[in-house]
Amino acid sequence: MLTSLNSWYEKAISTDTYIESMEKHKENLLHIYDHFTPPEDTDFFQQVKERNLRVIVLTEDWCGDAMLNIPILLRIADKTNMKVRMLLRDQNLELMDQYLTNGKSRSIPIFIFIDENGNEVATWGPRAEKIQQFFDHAKENLPNKESEGYEEKFREMLLFITRSFRENRDFWSDVYESIKMKLT
Repeated sequence: MLTSLNSWYEKAISTDTYIESMEKHKENLLHIYDHFTPPEDTDFFQQVKERNLRVIVLTEDWCGDAMLNIPILLRIADKTNMKVRMLLRDQNLELMDQYLTNGKSRSIPIFIFIDENGNEVATWGPRAEKIQQFFDHAKENLPNKESEGYEEKFREMLLFITRSFRENRDFWSDVYESIKMKLT
């Protein structure tokens, strides 16, 4: 049984290995990574760099939130020399269940920031508050789950959200600011 966050970090795979293995959202994740440039936040980057943080990311390829949030985290990591490693949620439920959203949901991604000794410094995820508001608003237009057209409308909503995550640069900034706030 793995208990320490250092052990989980060591078990995790590299970001390159994770991205290479992606089948669903690889292109979208790389699009965001290639097109997002963090602001000139020199003081913030320096503060994070001095803390020598590492990040464990609980994720899955099919997750649209991960597709949006991971490239933003990776850009922050680029600027701060943070090492990022990935764990697939469904293969690591023992850790995931320690980071449930609202005490019940296995929502991802979850970013677990740890120091050199493996102590948890901060956690972030699964969404920035403004993204949650967007998601909640999109869900308001869905019919009741028992309705005949629910599945089709739900799939349409997910396509709309995925496209929005990929193209709406304001969302990218919202995620950046939310992660930054958690780390300061």
